[in-house]
Amino acid sequence: MTGSTLTQPRRTSCTPGHAARELGLRRREFDLAVHLGLVRTVPDEGGGGTRRVPRDEIERLRAAEGFPDSLLDRVWTVGTTEGANLMQVPPGRFTRLARLGLVVPVSFYLNRYRAVVWMYLAEELRQFAADEKNTPLLKARTPEGLRDQLAGGLDLRARNWRGRHLGFLLRQSDDPWQQAGAVAAFLDPVQIAEIVPDPYERSHLNRFRPGPPAHGAPGSPAARICEQIMTADHADEIGWLRADLARAVDEARTQRPAPRPKPLAQRPTAPEPDEPRPTHRLFGWLRRRSG
Repeated sequence: MTGSTLTQPRRTSCTPGHAARELGLRRREFDLAVHLGLVRTVPDEGGGGTRRVPRDEIERLRAAEGFPDSLLDRVWTVGTTEGANLMQVPPGRFTRLARLGLVVPVSFYLNRYRAVVWMYLAEELRQFAADEKNTPLLKARTPEGLRDQLAGGLDLRARNWRGRHLGFLLRQSDDPWQQAGAVAAFLDPVQIAEIVPDPYERSHLNRFRPGPPAHGAPGSPAARICEQIMTADHADEIGWLRADLARAVDEARTQRPAPRPKPLAQRPTAPEPDEPRPTHRLFGWLRRRSG
């Protein structure tokens, strides 16, 4: 059109994949940055449960001092061997510290043998090693009480990862049923049915119940391993998850009850037919007249 130009409105947000490229992150690194609260996301206005990254959030991160190295450093993860090198301890000691819950994994994956490989934030490991209070744990003999716990099979890695992942899911929840679903994600279906006996509420809750991080096809051995890691297996952990779920469902029910099928409209009942007139009396009257 003469004398005028048509311009596209500036997009105020973008997809996670586009944001990852602009921030110089691999998708796995970007997802971790979101999990850690380093990158702010918002619900997609188009619905569907997806999330987008505001343009001003990307600009804020790109304007930060030391970008992109400063952001990359905060999402740098390491396994047991590299983590042990960072902390200058043998890998065996590092594993014992992780099993005791003194260093907490931030993610995991399954190797080709379907063994669980725990990953840790390098930044957290450096901070732990730099704290003088932790020097005995790094250099001296492990205290007897901790050795006894390890000998008894203590391993808090999965539990600590679950606690961390729950925090991420709750931060991403913008709806009371989403919050309840986040808690339900760490309980098995039997536990959920006991806490939420109403089938309509339970069906609605399951719509917001996220599954474990994807590893393998559904129902595959790898997927089952991930489901086991995702499901709480300590009595006290199960106890507080059950209490949190009951409280979250009660709050969600109060704010917005779960949808239920509409009751069937009562069908109009047909009027009962009049009783038929007895015919034997009529026949008798006709016979009398004819006689």
